[in-house]
Amino acid sequence: MASGKIYIKTYETEKGTMIAMCDEELLGKEFGDGKAKLDLNRYASFYKGELQEEGKISIDMESIYSANVVGERSVAIMIRTGVATEDEIKRVSGIPFLQVYRVLGAQS
Repeated sequence: MASGKIYIKTYETEKGTMIAMCDEELLGKEFGDGKAKLDLNRYASFYKGELQEEGKISIDMESIYSANVVGERSVAIMIRTGVATEDEIKRVSGIPFLQVYRVLGAQS
């Protein structure tokens, strides 16, 4: 897999940190298959954060409440770090995406 750049943006919420990740070349495009649509043009500002080299991205998932991830390289990072499994990947027009949420339960 070729190395490339990925947009990564963080948002602080009352429940914890939310991240948005998108492969650079996908931002500004739309993908649809009749059932679902990924609109990375309309929602470009949601994903367009810091542009980083794929190999330099490190994610501390202990502090992450949720993640919205689009693209082969971005999704692969989530799989490699154990945040998600292959079974959780959805695709629209062949473009992989993930939405990951950590459910924080009450301590007993």
